[in-house]
Amino acid sequence: MKRFVLYGTLCLAACGPRKQPSQQQPATQPQTISRPENFGADVAFLKEHTETIVLTDSTSKSAIAIAPAWQGRVMTSTTEGDKGRSLGWINHELIADGKPQPHINAFGGEDRFWLGPEGSQNSFYFAPGDTFDLAHWQVPAAIDTEPFQVTARTKASVSFGRSMQLPNYKGHQFNIKVNRTVTLIARRDLRNYLGTDLHRSVHAVGFHSANSITNAGQQKWDTAYGMPSIWILGMFPAAEKNTVMIPIRTGGTVNDDYFGKVPEERLKKEQNIVYFRADANHRSKIGLRQEACYNVLGSYDAANKILTVVQFTMPTAPHKYVNSAWGIQSKPFAGDMVNAYNDGPPGEGKPQLGRFYELESSSPAAGLKPGGKLEHYHRTIHLQGSERHLDPVVKKLFGVSLKDVEKAFR
Repeated sequence: MKRFVLYGTLCLAACGPRKQPSQQQPATQPQTISRPENFGADVAFLKEHTETIVLTDSTSKSAIAIAPAWQGRVMTSTTEGDKGRSLGWINHELIADGKPQPHINAFGGEDRFWLGPEGSQNSFYFAPGDTFDLAHWQVPAAIDTEPFQVTARTKASVSFGRSMQLPNYKGHQFNIKVNRTVTLIARRDLRNYLGTDLHRSVHAVGFHSANSITNAGQQKWDTAYGMPSIWILGMFPAAEKNTVMIPIRTGGTVNDDYFGKVPEERLKKEQNIVYFRADANHRSKIGLRQEACYNVLGSYDAANKILTVVQFTMPTAPHKYVNSAWGIQSKPFAGDMVNAYNDGPPGEGKPQLGRFYELESSSPAAGLKPGGKLEHYHRTIHLQGSERHLDPVVKKLFGVSLKDVEKAFR
């Protein structure tokens, strides 16, 4: 098995937790119906409802759309300009409705900033003493509906800042300063991150977010007080022949019991790779701890010939990761570092949030003294092209062929 390397500047930071908010997603959300939208149409739609910043690459037709009002999240991207496919999942119905929803406002987006943990005695999503159930689960407004402020802008990047005060389940107050910079990567530079050249016929777009949290309070963050983590989640349109790929270390295990055990026909673990169906037909989620995985995961939509690669920074030494499972946890800092989520109906007769899946990464738990800072980088790359030209990238990063991926769930 190849050793996986994160090429380029992302090798500098740390990474982390596990996603569990989808764990109890509310059925009160309007169901989003997937519909074919090109990038230009999606940008026009977004601009009707919120300020939208579009970054374009002078060396190609790649572009990304960013919404400052929704925490500076990257809403969608394209490899082929306005007429190209819109590669991020957008909740058109919720956005058009314009009415705040209880629990969470799932606007969508390929790269959104959240904080962990979601569950455990250190949760930011449950008030002190509340029961860990859907009725009491609430995403903090600071990372749901409230804006981040634009602090700087160049042709290729936008920087954001936000200060927030959040109590955790224990009742401790966290004063957190957030900084975030989203950068569009020039197509010609993507080879530096993929470790291989791209054929000229491959359409590509890449971007990354550099995220940091600073302890702006007077209390040290530790295992007793609680430690937050940076949690970056990307939402993408699901497809019938879409498969998530996560390289796994020898002996590594997969946590597949977030919403009940994932059926065998939806999860396949081989010696060095994990396959997970991302078709939005069955609500499920998996996670891997730091010792089990590498700093890369991705997906392949065989019908539309779209390869998505997510890379992130992770420490070389073992670190603590927050446990986001709902309930009081005996090991609150033994959580997952990467997660993949597939949406689906939360119960018989109940509507799902939408036709999407998620690829996520987290930073280690932030054990910070007052004034201390933790950084986490998360990169997303989409490639569209023939199997012949995408196959070398898959082999380089995931150690398998596209044929292996396509036959995983036949």
